[in-house]
Amino acid sequence: MDPRVSSAGGAQNRTSVERRGDRELVVTRTFDAPPSTVYKAWSQPELFQRWWMPKSVIGVSLVSCDMDVRTGGKYRLEFGAGGSDTMAFYGKYLEVVPNERIVWTNDEGEEGAITTVTFEEQGGKTLLSFHEVYPSKDALEEALQGSAAGLPEQLEQLNELLSNMGE
Repeated sequence: MDPRVSSAGGAQNRTSVERRGDRELVVTRTFDAPPSTVYKAWSQPELFQRWWMPKSVIGVSLVSCDMDVRTGGKYRLEFGAGGSDTMAFYGKYLEVVPNERIVWTNDEGEEGAITTVTFEEQGGKTLLSFHEVYPSKDALEEALQGSAAGLPEQLEQLNELLSNMGE
């Protein structure tokens, strides 16, 4: 993925990935679903588990998903490849406004980002904005080569889930 700009998905619901400055990443996509439905997919563990892990990462799955999506709540996501070795990602929710905004920390290490996801209603659709601020340029570079590279695929999987959910 080009670390500056890339896109995936159909022309109408394209995922845009944009690097802003030395420490920021912004990903946007419009979904053909109301904000309340898109918010549910981000805040209910049983739905989140169905789309978060990119399918192209063969053999790795989201084996545990604990989410207390409220201001002050915590989350823990555990990934594994079928054995006893797992990798955990965790943090806390700094701000949650149902159907509008979720802000959380990524507390796995010193290079963790602050992530903000917003759900903006646009004529029955939702403009989702995923915004991450990293503590350093190096942390952003690392993310662009790792976890952030999967975001277009993840949002395409979210789109598939939303199209099957209805309202």
